Amino acid sequence: MLQYDLTRPLPTAKDLPDSDDTPVDNQLQHLIPGLLEVILALIWALRQDWFFGVDMGVYYHPEEPAIVPDGFLSIGVPRVVDEGLRLSYVIWQEKKVPILVLEVVSQTRRGEYSTKKDDYAEIGILYYVIYNPLRKRKPPLEIHKLNGDEYELYSLNSPTWLPEIGLGIGRERGTYQGIEREWLYWYDENGTRYLTPEEQIDRDRQRANNAEDRAMNAEQRANLLAQRLQALGIDPDAID
Repeated sequence: MLQYDLTRPLPTAKDLPDSDDTPVDNQLQHLIPGLLEVILALIWALRQDWFFGVDMGVYYHPEEPAIVPDGFLSIGVPRVVDEGLRLSYVIWQEKKVPILVLEVVSQTRRGEYSTKKDDYAEIGILYYVIYNPLRKRKPPLEIHKLNGDEYELYSLNSPTWLPEIGLGIGRERGTYQGIEREWLYWYDENGTRYLTPEEQIDRDRQRANNAEDRAMNAEQRANLLAQRLQALGIDPDAID
């Protein structure tokens, strides 16, 4: 449990660097958590008590540099703090430790299976998700859950239900921004994958087209019936 000395002034997000200036190794380290973020924005559109950060500094100690996970989720904090949004995530300001962090492993490992795991455990983050798309012999998705002061492997399954969050997380092939590959997605309790914004738009468009087709077919049937009634000498407009 993190403890802070509140008797002395602590730096705010405006006082702290908003980046460690370390570039991501590849696009996936930005796109994969970015997809999780936009899906959350769709399915939790009416909720204002969550925040998902992508490549954002998380400050856990006023005298230590920020940790910058590829993605993290915090629940019980304002989704938007002001028009300037968040410069970084400062735990002593937010008063909430993130509930989940995500690391996407690239060809150059950066302690995802060792030092970062220890750091996140020390902070007290409940779920630590490691996605390694380059893995062949071992499952690429590992979900660790904090037990006491260290992580235990919670699941290798896809999807895995996370009850404290009310969502499942898993991997599946799909298309995002025109790129077809395996992505990480959110799932409901029944294991049904939530749609991406693009998929939601396509589904809504298809539903609208189907409704239009049904309306057109109904109008055609009505016209045909009217023609048949007229052929029988019956005025369709006179029928109550």
